[in-house]
Amino acid sequence: MNRFVAVVAAAGVVLSGVIVAPLANAESAKPAQHAPEFTPKAVQWGECANPRLAKAGAQCGFVEVPLDYAKPTGDKIKLAVSRMRHKTPDSQYQGPALVNPGGPGGSGLIYALFGDFFLPNGAGDSYDWVGFDPRGVGSSQPALSCIPDVDGYNRPFYVPITPGLEQTWLQRSKDYADACLANGGQKLLDHMTTVEAAKDMDSIRKALGAPQINYYGFSYGTYLGQVYATMFPDKLRRMVFDGNVDPTRIWYDSNIDQDLAFDRNIKIYFDWVAKYDSVYHLGTTGKAVEKLYYSELAKLVRQPAGGVVGPDEWTDIFLQAAYYVYGWEDVANAFSGYVHKGDWQTLRDLYGTPPFADNGHAIYLAVICTDAKWPTSINRYRLDNWITHVRAPFTTWGNAWFNGPCLYWPGKSSRPINVDGSKVKGALLINETNDSATPYPGALEVRKRFPKSVLIEGVGGTTHSGSLSGVECTDSIIIEYLKTGALPQRKSGNRSDVQCDPVPQPVPAGATVDKRAASTTSTATDLRKELAAAAIPR
Repeated sequence: MNRFVAVVAAAGVVLSGVIVAPLANAESAKPAQHAPEFTPKAVQWGECANPRLAKAGAQCGFVEVPLDYAKPTGDKIKLAVSRMRHKTPDSQYQGPALVNPGGPGGSGLIYALFGDFFLPNGAGDSYDWVGFDPRGVGSSQPALSCIPDVDGYNRPFYVPITPGLEQTWLQRSKDYADACLANGGQKLLDHMTTVEAAKDMDSIRKALGAPQINYYGFSYGTYLGQVYATMFPDKLRRMVFDGNVDPTRIWYDSNIDQDLAFDRNIKIYFDWVAKYDSVYHLGTTGKAVEKLYYSELAKLVRQPAGGVVGPDEWTDIFLQAAYYVYGWEDVANAFSGYVHKGDWQTLRDLYGTPPFADNGHAIYLAVICTDAKWPTSINRYRLDNWITHVRAPFTTWGNAWFNGPCLYWPGKSSRPINVDGSKVKGALLINETNDSATPYPGALEVRKRFPKSVLIEGVGGTTHSGSLSGVECTDSIIIEYLKTGALPQRKSGNRSDVQCDPVPQPVPAGATVDKRAASTTSTATDLRKELAAAAIPR
């Protein structure tokens, strides 16, 4: 994902340290009906600055909302929105459909193209597809940036094997939190929770003049949808959650869960690389490939490749393979090229090239550091991460330091809202069994809290939020639901309702073609990768 950690921004564990100031006192999230009413102005639509949106004929604009909904006449911020109008006659119109790609911190403007690029056979033609940048993100105003290039090249080694390394990362974490306060201001950082983002979504609904919205959320977007459904159940019509966040694990615990899952999935990836040793020549067993991976990492600790790709960049590049199957070939080719030819440039290109923007990282922290109160015992941070690292060394400390500024975050923390989907008429949930960013037990928890929902399981798959990638079983259910509202029958028990094939593992060029693996349409996969790249904050 070109700087994959910043793309998904879904994994991370708080780190060890020395002395940490207590976080602010927690506040309960107030239900929407207790807040003063706010009615935004209608969107003034115009041309889009994004060339892809402009070429497609999308419309763009802003929705002005309160920074603090408890003070609706106070300071205002602007949410950037985009729209592709429905193509059917008005008599067949099914209303606006908002899309959130996840993060938190992912830009969503490009997803006005969701209906055209992801939904085949006109399945999305009866909706207005609405993309939006949540508060602080991308084209919204203001957009938060703290220290650009914070995730740049050749950073200190993630694993704090010396006290000096730990102190370096703690200082980097504090410096980043301080910079966010200096650049964003206390008022903005105090109002960046998912509850407030859900209120923003309802303001977008009002600005569109719609009595209800439809919603498609990926990854963190599923949690945003869960919160919206809890606060505004009568304003939701149809919704799809792909890659379900567990609402009982917000956010510290969920990040430890992810570390363990990422470690499992990278081993699955190494097994795949070994399966195609005739192509990559990196080892005939997964264990041999894994050993080579860590051997090369150790060398990079001593000498970064090309002076820029160090052990941290190496880890972050491979993290993509633990998230998705889409980039497996790219990572394996880069791995092989580096080991056998010394080609570090391909590694650099996979990671990304400067200048790097940190808007995605900044918003990720602004939300997860304040959605829930983080532990304040520094000994607990250190102990939790070392215990997890022993079990799952692949990315535990990388995720720990990615979240490090939460130790010093100046924004007020809240308590997670008690997600309750019992008043929602229906929902379609999707999760692969071995999704590492949003582990499968979270999907079962969401299914339990949304008693009229149906869960599709991509059995055995490792791809995070991979719906509409060409898997007929899953995609046909999504399309039928969006067209007619029909869902498969819900089954009894704590289980998935429908079992489908996962997004298939790729077959590299030159290898024997597996018909099952070749079944995914390359167009769908290419479009998904392209749109995901377009949504990455730069």
